[in-house]
Amino acid sequence: MLVIDGSYGEGGGQVVRTAVAIAALTGTPIEIERIRAGRDRPGLAAQHCTAVRAVALACGAEMMGCSTGSGTLTFRPGEIGRTEIVLDIGTAGSIPLVLQAWLPVALVQGGRITLTGGTEVQRSPTIDYIIHVLLPVLTGHGAAIDIEVRGRGYYPQGGGEVQVTAEASTIAPLDLSGLPDTRGILSCSQNLPEHVAERQARAAAACLPGYEATIERREGRSTGTSVTVWNRAKGACALGRRGLPAEQVGRMAAEELRAALNTPGETDIHLADQLLVYLALSGGRYSAPAASSHALTACHLLERFGLSVRIEKGTPAVFSA
Repeated sequence: MLVIDGSYGEGGGQVVRTAVAIAALTGTPIEIERIRAGRDRPGLAAQHCTAVRAVALACGAEMMGCSTGSGTLTFRPGEIGRTEIVLDIGTAGSIPLVLQAWLPVALVQGGRITLTGGTEVQRSPTIDYIIHVLLPVLTGHGAAIDIEVRGRGYYPQGGGEVQVTAEASTIAPLDLSGLPDTRGILSCSQNLPEHVAERQARAAAACLPGYEATIERREGRSTGTSVTVWNRAKGACALGRRGLPAEQVGRMAAEELRAALNTPGETDIHLADQLLVYLALSGGRYSAPAASSHALTACHLLERFGLSVRIEKGTPAVFSA
């Protein structure tokens, strides 16, 4: 059994998500110790438990320690199969982060997952970032994936619902040089007056001339706003909060993207992390502004499983396998 230090490097939930996904894909039983040991609230949170359960259901794994607050997890994968999964995080925990663990496993045999929780939460990509930045890269390399946002979930109530269907797919070696020139702005609000999303969109568009803005307003269990902006394999997002003007939310997202576009590299620093599992499995290369602590942690984990990703540190950093 492979023993993994859950406090290594970045030391957060990424270690758990990446480890269980690669364990399932390689058929390697693992034990993760000292999970999030350096965090204010160490151990597994609800979102991490849901990600582990999603992967376990996709591969018939046996688990021990998959409970909130647990500092140790044992995960013995079985055979990956096509499954229909319905899971409720139970909090506003990030649906996109659960998908990061489940999706590479689901693409082996196909499957469907319906998740309830947070679609737009702090310290996580929005579901719109997944749809408009990550998804085009994967589908452009052979993945068959459909994402339906049935409801949006904001902190603290959550209550968003997303259904993702993946078909068995072979991912081609990553080469981002031929991606189509797609760009856009999506401004969303829930349980708020129409003008809030409109003001967010206008502010973002003023910073990003030539970008088409789409406005989405819904009613749901939770209240909140978000802006997601993208240009090919670079994206950014910002969340509204009480006391923060709508115009500032739009500008925050737009200025982050503009900064990313002004730095070398084919991807933004966050997408570079999210693509590493696919790179290690399928080969290829791409560049990013830098090798983040998340990326270095993920590469260390991949190496533990015998999957090597080469990093040429510099500006930009180049990842290859």
